[in-house]
Amino acid sequence: MTPFKQFLAVFLAGCLTIATVPGGLAFQNPPPPPVPVQGAQPSPDELQRLVAPIALYPDSLVAQVLAASTFPEEIVEADRWMQEHRNLQGQQLADEVNKQPWDASVKALTAFPSVLANMDKNLSWTSSLGDAYVNDQAGVMNAIQVMRQRAEASGNLKGTPQQTVTTNEGSIYIQPANPQIVYVPAYDPWLVYGPPLAPWPGWYWYPGLYITTPGVVFATGIGIGFFTGFGWGWHHWGFDWQRRELLHNRAPFVARGNTFVNRNVFAHNRALYNNHFRAFQGREGYRPNFQAAPHAPATPRFGGASRQAPPHAQAPPRAQAPPHPQVLPHFQGPRPGAFSGMNRGAMTRGFSERGFSSFGAPRGGAFHGGGFAGGGYAGGFHGGGGRR
Repeated sequence: MTPFKQFLAVFLAGCLTIATVPGGLAFQNPPPPPVPVQGAQPSPDELQRLVAPIALYPDSLVAQVLAASTFPEEIVEADRWMQEHRNLQGQQLADEVNKQPWDASVKALTAFPSVLANMDKNLSWTSSLGDAYVNDQAGVMNAIQVMRQRAEASGNLKGTPQQTVTTNEGSIYIQPANPQIVYVPAYDPWLVYGPPLAPWPGWYWYPGLYITTPGVVFATGIGIGFFTGFGWGWHHWGFDWQRRELLHNRAPFVARGNTFVNRNVFAHNRALYNNHFRAFQGREGYRPNFQAAPHAPATPRFGGASRQAPPHAQAPPRAQAPPHPQVLPHFQGPRPGAFSGMNRGAMTRGFSERGFSSFGAPRGGAFHGGGFAGGGYAGGFHGGGGRR
């Protein structure tokens, strides 16, 4: 079990205990603040190795890959769907893809079946890329620019009949030479940047996308005209490299998927919880280790000598009312305060909606609860650009 899952289990158990105690919160010991969780943030060198397979793609294709990597389960679904609909081409393919419930970035990649299939085959890498993008967008984009500079210095990135390569304020831009035809470069991501890089663990060499010698080659161009009429098409994607922002429809792309935890947001929420906890400790009436005296059982309303109703002055005597059932001791629910509104249902819903997944699922593996079988780190409340 990962440290994050261990913390989550302890935190939920504490919340359930608070929701069920019979005494008031102001007279009970509040739960301790959460234990800080250290996120496994990749180093710059690790990010550079992570983006090496896509850093030399045209800008819009890189943008689609990064955005789609935050939806690994949809990558698998889309690749399976493409295999089952090999007969669809051109406008018919675009129209059918538009009907699917996938994120805009995943739909866009159906124009590049080999790129989509490679992300499915290398699902562990895809998931690691999505996790890195959700948690450190600027770091991922910096890594792409560093790798482009290395490829340029080694003579493997330059303008060709298939693409234009320009530099503006220190950032390298790669665009198709023909706006209607995109060439996906094929290269060895561990050799093309100069000094060899260690291959990504378990990397699968997808046929037609990678070569095993230094240099870059281009396969047949892909026409994108049939996809331009949709909001997820090629021309709707790009970068603002100066601000290190991924753009969709000329606006910053915000990942809204539920596969990965944004550890920055989690740390922010943890800080808010700690602040509320300290504020609760400072409230008047808070006494650590104080145990309230138990309430005495309530006296029955009817029945017994002390509670028998006297006869009315003018009315004839009435039959004595039957004994009323014993009233249970008064329940001391949580009092309004720093923790008001928290209950087991809300906590369960809040965390169940965030989901967790692990990576490295074998091709054709089943998905469970928003994740998929395999090895790796994931989970959480953040992700994809929505259904655009």
